[in-house]
Amino acid sequence: MNKFNGFLYGLLSSASFGLIPMFTIPAMMQGMQFDSILLYRFLFATLALGGILLLNGESFRINRSAIPSLILLALLYLMSAVFLFWGYKFMASGVATTLHFMYPVMTTLIMMIFFHERKSIWRFLAIALAITGVFFLSRGDDSGSITLIGIIIVLLSALGYALYLVTVSQLKVGQMKGLLLTFYVFLFGSLLLFIGINVSGTLQMIPDLRTGGNLIMLAIIPTVISNLALVRAVKSIGSTLTSVLGAMEPVTAVSVGIFMFGEPFTSNIGTGYNHGCNGNHPKALIRRSGHLIFNSLTRLAASPYFSITKSM
Repeated sequence: MNKFNGFLYGLLSSASFGLIPMFTIPAMMQGMQFDSILLYRFLFATLALGGILLLNGESFRINRSAIPSLILLALLYLMSAVFLFWGYKFMASGVATTLHFMYPVMTTLIMMIFFHERKSIWRFLAIALAITGVFFLSRGDDSGSITLIGIIIVLLSALGYALYLVTVSQLKVGQMKGLLLTFYVFLFGSLLLFIGINVSGTLQMIPDLRTGGNLIMLAIIPTVISNLALVRAVKSIGSTLTSVLGAMEPVTAVSVGIFMFGEPFTSNIGTGYNHGCNGNHPKALIRRSGHLIFNSLTRLAASPYFSITKSM
């Protein structure tokens, strides 16, 4: 039951995380820079998590020895978030999130190389398929809107998220309660962002109520809910399988990009596209979603859990 719950938490985390463009892009359209958006996201998330801790009557106390690990986790999460938001300036949000989905491959490679996680032909096949997908994305779409610098930026986002997952699962601080751990990650992240913005620029004020609402929702749904579910999933089923369950992220993000922002659905973004069908057509989205789910199942086949099931 614990592992089943871990699967559910993993799916909830990835599906809610994929909603980031829904709340981020409208704020960027109002002229807000991604560093200011991130600070408000982290700040509102910290306040929400702190409020939950107070309502639950839980202690904020932590060991001083845990602070360096928490700062490291905050830096890794910041790395991922900053590069992903920056990537939205170079490509459609659905494409950026699909590239960000390389993090399961990076997580698997890190675990195999540095932590001697079991190798298998299925894992190497899954990695090859994922890299092939990135190759087709790197060729750009019909408008030429996907650039090499954009791809590199979003892949750095994926690397940051992979390192975050691995660090949560490997450090002792990962044994901390999920709510408290997430609170301090975002608290230290807010402090680091505040320092960075004051050194390099000026914090932008929230321009209107609608943008403020989007920033609050950005802090709640793809941040608080997603990260609480993420920590619980990693503790239950490990970082590798949790990253594989990230299949819902690109599906959600592509759906948001197509139906909310009118982003194109091109042949190079995913296979199964019929050139006779408009990219915004629901059938194209269904084919796209099916392709993403197929890739995620292939990656699931590369996980140790699938290997165990097959041998039973």
